[in-house]
Amino acid sequence: MGNTLLVLAAGMGSRYGGLKQIDPVGPSGEVVLDYSVHDALRSGFDRVVFVIRREFEREFREVVLSRYGGRVDVALVFQDMDDLPSGFALPNGRTKPWGTGHAILSARDAVDGPFLVVNADDFYGAEAFTAMKGFFDQAGGEGLQMALVAYRLANTLSENGSVARGICRVNGDGHLASVEEHTGILREPSGAIFGINSTGEKNNLAAGDFVSMNFWGFSSDVFSHLRRLFGEFLEGGGLEDPKAEFYIPSAVSKLIASGVAKVRVLDSASRWYGVTYREDRVTVAEAVGRMVESGSYPSPLWKK
Repeated sequence: MGNTLLVLAAGMGSRYGGLKQIDPVGPSGEVVLDYSVHDALRSGFDRVVFVIRREFEREFREVVLSRYGGRVDVALVFQDMDDLPSGFALPNGRTKPWGTGHAILSARDAVDGPFLVVNADDFYGAEAFTAMKGFFDQAGGEGLQMALVAYRLANTLSENGSVARGICRVNGDGHLASVEEHTGILREPSGAIFGINSTGEKNNLAAGDFVSMNFWGFSSDVFSHLRRLFGEFLEGGGLEDPKAEFYIPSAVSKLIASGVAKVRVLDSASRWYGVTYREDRVTVAEAVGRMVESGSYPSPLWKK
């Protein structure tokens, strides 16, 4: 049983204003997810599955998948809004995808073994992939296995606007206690960092707080649990709210609270780079350029 990289690429990037997953950031035209695929392969992952929307399959195949031919086993799966548990129907007026938890669930028939989940528009750094591969190697293949590579909040902020982050509480034994989504996170001129928690309160956050950037490691056992929790989400109001989303941090928190799962937190001191706003692309491109100059990455990344 090999290790699979599952790339969530179904988001169209409404704040960014386009299909940001295929905007180049590397000196030879590489996109952000190219570096995730590259880092995963050199860490020992041997398969890549992309979750996308059907409407941009042609463009995704032409721009992204074409460069991986013969390099790695690649598969595409689609996040369809009508992919619902038995007994549920897509409500009228629903246009928004069901969220990251549903995106992962969309890959249930394409993944059979340990897998790592990443966002297509996030640059995580090679260290994170090595850490997760090490976790899989040590965990073995039996039972529900879960891990999270967590970043420090200060290393994940954007200079171009507010961000949303899952703020993590970690137990003394190094396992995740909970993840609470915070929105509107900004560093103020004073240096203080504030965000809005799930109840609408403004919280003072610490630069060293652990945050989830959706770098999750799971065994394939997780799919049955996600299926059940997605049904509970729909029954609990998800069908009525046209903007409600089934987020993976919320699902994981419920598994932890019920005693079903323990999630190992792997600490990353690396700087995270992502493209939330169009202006962020310049920051990411400059950072990638420095890493190429230092020899951390070849250019071009994929040699012909």
